[in-house]
Amino acid sequence: MGRQRPGTPTLEEVAARAGVGRGTVSRVVNNAAGVRDSTRRAVQRAIAELGYVPNLAARSLAGHRADAVALVMTEPDWRLFGEPFFTEIVHAVGDALTDTPFQLLLTLVRTDTERRRFVEYARGGRVDGVLLMSVHAEDPLPDMLADAGLPTVMLGRRSGEECVTYVDADNAGGARGAVTYLLDAGRRRIGAISGPLDMYVAQCRLRGYREALEPAGVAAGASLVVEGSDFTEESGHRAMTELLARHPDLDAVFAASDTLAAGALNALRAAGRRVPQDVAVIGFDDFHPARPTDPPLTTVRQPLEEIGRTMVRLLLEEMEDAPVAWRHVILRTELVVRDSA
Repeated sequence: MGRQRPGTPTLEEVAARAGVGRGTVSRVVNNAAGVRDSTRRAVQRAIAELGYVPNLAARSLAGHRADAVALVMTEPDWRLFGEPFFTEIVHAVGDALTDTPFQLLLTLVRTDTERRRFVEYARGGRVDGVLLMSVHAEDPLPDMLADAGLPTVMLGRRSGEECVTYVDADNAGGARGAVTYLLDAGRRRIGAISGPLDMYVAQCRLRGYREALEPAGVAAGASLVVEGSDFTEESGHRAMTELLARHPDLDAVFAASDTLAAGALNALRAAGRRVPQDVAVIGFDDFHPARPTDPPLTTVRQPLEEIGRTMVRLLLEEMEDAPVAWRHVILRTELVVRDSA
């Protein structure tokens, strides 16, 4: 793990540019004594021209590592990190690292400047690997990390053609099973509250909703779907209010997260609709909410603990010996039936 990352300038290239030996460059990088001022300036100039980033791990004894893993959250709205999904994943990843020598570093990366700063930080040997979560469709950070040769594992994926190792739940299958359950219960006017559709997870859950309705010959028109601006309870409340205004005869709703579903329950209560007698509600996630819903929420359980463990396992394997292929792992979901449906 102490070797220089591929694709970055090496100590030897700096030495050749400055016209000195490799050992001289090493002494300058480590601010050691015994180097003439003119030589030191020449090496520093070569470092700046080549964009060389000293690898902190390489300065240590051979084989030493930074013994740190970064969990990077790329969601631009910092308030979302208070949502249960994020805390559950942090706990799962932290637990998976308990019996390893690696320290977990939590990092927010939201802007282009922060992306560049983090990649330079990571390239410098300060972390041995990166876990990414909440990555939107056009985010270049996974590719920047891959180009820098940094072992990286994503929670979820940006598209169906993802070329970075990831761990995901069966989002489409879970949604399809939830809506099929509503159909089997006799519900026929089924709406959907999706997450932001620039996230592949939201696209997959919406696809599963439609895949269940179409074979059953039940309407799946665009007016039955409201896109949430995010996965928060407030977004779910707004979307449910809009759905009721469009379709007063709605008898069920599938929400793309438990927090969206909790907001939908609040909006239904405010509108005088009984759950599940008038409108059945199903969410997605099954993590422990900050407060219980009324009635208890039927939901699609995704195995967050197993997701966290699998992400860590894949990352440790890639840090030890980079595989020749990206690895894509899809974990099964389960419908958990409670009182809301």
